[in-house]
Amino acid sequence: MALSDTLSTLAERAKVAEDHASQAAAQGREQLQATVEQARKAAQDQAAKLQESARGAETRTSQWWADMQRNWHDHTAKVSSDIQARKQEHDAARAARVADRAEADAAAAIAIALTAIEEAEYTVLDARLARMEADTKSSAR
Repeated sequence: MALSDTLSTLAERAKVAEDHASQAAAQGREQLQATVEQARKAAQDQAAKLQESARGAETRTSQWWADMQRNWHDHTAKVSSDIQARKQEHDAARAARVADRAEADAAAAIAIALTAIEEAEYTVLDARLARMEADTKSSAR
């Protein structure tokens, strides 16, 4: 898949996430719980794919990127663990604090995703430029 196509897939996936977040307000508790579980599974599956690709791509990617992939896997595992721990809390005031923290975590995750999109755009364009330069040098021989 071309890198620009991958960016299109990213944009489409971001739209799906936006739609799910908007629809959550109209869902009942059980339906929302099921949606949350689906989102958790999808996030875990994607993190596993990222971890697997990190293992196979370490020789082709920079050490920074391989470290970033491993760190992301660790982060998603902690988020999942934190979410499970929050479900154990019952007190109303504590539940409100948990909800506030969950909303702050969601805002932080969105900020990270936006940063990742900017980085993805930059690296896709830089990769295209690198390929163009390599092709120019190859044809100049």
